[in-house]
Amino acid sequence: MKVIEVKIGEMRIPLKPDAKIVKQRPYRLNPRYKEKIKEEIDRMLKSVVIELVEESEWISPVVVQDKKTRGIRISVNLRKMNNACLCDPFPKPFTNELLENVGGQVAYSFTNGFSGYHQIRIA
Repeated sequence: MKVIEVKIGEMRIPLKPDAKIVKQRPYRLNPRYKEKIKEEIDRMLKSVVIELVEESEWISPVVVQDKKTRGIRISVNLRKMNNACLCDPFPKPFTNELLENVGGQVAYSFTNGFSGYHQIRIA
C-alpha cells in the first residue's frame, strides 16, 4: 500500500482561531548529508510517499538523523505548527492496551507497513 486514496480518507488539521501561519527558515545541515538527503527525497518522490509542492503557506525545517542501518531518517520539525493546532480531546491508546486487544486474534491489520506516517494525505 503506497498511499491511501483521497476519496477514502484525508486528514484535516484543525487550527486555533488565533493561529498565525508558521514560516521557518531551514536549519543548516552537515554537508556530508547533502547527497544522502537528495537520494532519500528522490526515493520518496519515486515511490509516491511524498509529492512536490511548489508553494506552501506553512514551512517547517527538515531534520536529518543517522539510522543504525547506515542510512538517514528525514523528518520535519513541526513543533511550531503543533502549537497552532487545536488539542485532540481523544488521546491515543496505550501500547499495552492495543496489544491486549489484538492478542489471540486470527488476523489484524495495520497502516504502519512502510513509512506508515506518510500514508494518510493531509489536506
